Amino acid sequence: MVKGPSAQRLRRYWDAQADSYDRRISFLDRHLFHDSRVWVGSRASGRVLEVAIGTGLNLPHYPESVELTGLEFSPAMLDQARRRAARLGRPIDLHEGDAQALPFADRSFDTVVCTFSLCSIPDDRRALAEMVRVLRPGGLLLLADHVAAASWFGRAMQGLVELVTIPLAGERLRRRPIRQVQALGLPIEAHDRFKLGIIERLAARVPGHVD
Repeated sequence: MVKGPSAQRLRRYWDAQADSYDRRISFLDRHLFHDSRVWVGSRASGRVLEVAIGTGLNLPHYPESVELTGLEFSPAMLDQARRRAARLGRPIDLHEGDAQALPFADRSFDTVVCTFSLCSIPDDRRALAEMVRVLRPGGLLLLADHVAAASWFGRAMQGLVELVTIPLAGERLRRRPIRQVQALGLPIEAHDRFKLGIIERLAARVPGHVD
């Protein structure tokens, strides 16, 4: 769990980004992420938890039939998500909290979603373990993020960018969540990696059957 001065600093940073976040991320959505939000949202079903929901940019892409819960570390970002849900007329249960210590019981959700956020969570392994913990047997984990580039040159460039992004926002560009998901024992059902390998999305299933 993020605690102490580092947590306060990160929360202040993301709170300060809340009002302008959608404008800045729209360029990446168009030119880098492509249809990743649709790709993820369209696969969600049943009781859905979105971890690090941010300003709620994924909300328009979920099927109407799902029951949505969202969790966000930044109160200001959470307020933006709440406003977006109201504009869309989308019922959602929103919580302020830490992805590394999810405030939900084991086996609570049919689908867990996290998009373009694991890169900024201090302990991504713990966060992924928490996401798996709250999934029911047969439940689906849906992830999309920017990851380590396929080429050594790309990874070197990402390393230079991290000299700024890690101290500023704790944002790491060279993680590979798929490896952690596989280490947790989840078979990968769908996988896509593009834009020189720096964008990766996946769907992984918790072994077992939904009750």
